[in-house]
Amino acid sequence: MKSNSSSYDVRNGTGKGQHGLEMIIALIIFVLAYVGILTEKINRAIVACGGGLLMLLSGITTTDSAFMNHVDWNTIALLFSMMILVSITSQNGLFEYIAIKLAQQVQGKPLPLLAVIGTLTAIGSALLDNVTTVLLLVPITLTLTRILKITSMPFLVTVILSSNIGGTATLIGDPPNIMIGQAVDHLDFNDFLYNLAPVVVVIYAVIMTGLLFLYRKGLTVDDDHRQTLLRINADDYLKRGPLLYKSSIVLLMTISGFLLHPILHTELTNIAMAGAVLLLLITQNEHKIEEVFESIEWVTLFFFIGLFILIGGLEEVGIIDEVARSILLYTDGDLPRTSLVILWGSGFLSAFLDNIPFVAAMIPVITEFSGYGMTNLDPLWWSLALGSCLGGNGTLIGASANVVVAGLALKDKQEVRFIEFLKIGIPVVCVSLAISTIYIYFRYLLPYY
Repeated sequence: MKSNSSSYDVRNGTGKGQHGLEMIIALIIFVLAYVGILTEKINRAIVACGGGLLMLLSGITTTDSAFMNHVDWNTIALLFSMMILVSITSQNGLFEYIAIKLAQQVQGKPLPLLAVIGTLTAIGSALLDNVTTVLLLVPITLTLTRILKITSMPFLVTVILSSNIGGTATLIGDPPNIMIGQAVDHLDFNDFLYNLAPVVVVIYAVIMTGLLFLYRKGLTVDDDHRQTLLRINADDYLKRGPLLYKSSIVLLMTISGFLLHPILHTELTNIAMAGAVLLLLITQNEHKIEEVFESIEWVTLFFFIGLFILIGGLEEVGIIDEVARSILLYTDGDLPRTSLVILWGSGFLSAFLDNIPFVAAMIPVITEFSGYGMTNLDPLWWSLALGSCLGGNGTLIGASANVVVAGLALKDKQEVRFIEFLKIGIPVVCVSLAISTIYIYFRYLLPYY
């Protein structure tokens, strides 16, 4: 059974993309910006903002249209608020305390420690966000491996894979999910948890089992080094005081607010902003507000702003509509086929391209499908979320978290090599997408056959 389709003939087009010169200029600007983001020769925020500026200067879009219609300020505000919450909470040493305690619980044994760090990363990526989580956990991981005198590479690879898998489970876990959640009004935090968490748990269990099998012979530790870890007093890292209790309580309240979003009837952004403002207000005596704002990942925020303007330019000239039409031509408007094309297509494209700009380009494409008669777009949104988030595990440039881990490791003179990671990442993506295909087929697509 195929999805409902309108009598509109997608082969005829809509007429939006008839301005040939504008389409060419917009496409050139977008491709140049994409190449700049991919090569990382220039800071990606500068590239994205520069591309957005070129869209404005060339007349593809206007300033009013760019900042009023195309920049998703809900996404920017949500990210900004979560950065404030995590920045203040991290000052009390809570995350270091948890990591060391867990390492001691497994007696410093490398394989159980690998599983612990992976699980902690996955859970943290789901409840906070994967970029913030790896920023907190990679330095701790490097310290633990240094104490145990073992190679850090298996642990760094596990952190990358776990961050992207865990971040797939919730709306706030991975930037692509944040963007999808803000773009689709009827999808809330619980919808993402209900629809994505079950398959994420299965995927994580399978991938972690594979990693433990892969590294089972290469990770050994001397007993003397293990005893050194066990003698560390984790309490020394924990700064007990008002800041610890206030920040922990507000962070838990904010996450609870996300879960109660359908009952509270307020936007997720409002909940995150309320948590951030409340924490700033009640902890202003424990730290300098200026230092909190200095710790914000401004590069990430401005990258998003520039990216939204870039994609807005493509929308203005009708390129997004043409992409939607081309996909429908290939799938003949069949919902199951379209869903699987998006899943695998976004998975492999996100492996070799940063998944954030890819998702930014795909959101208006999927939205456009409703104009061609597809009445139920939810399977397409879940396919895009799974494909883009899980596909980020394919290469070191597939997701922001990957780049952050590689950068932190390099500062510590531990290089994560592109090819070595590729040999693990691509099989992980293939397995993840195969499991996702089975899940999406039986949960969402079977009624259409």
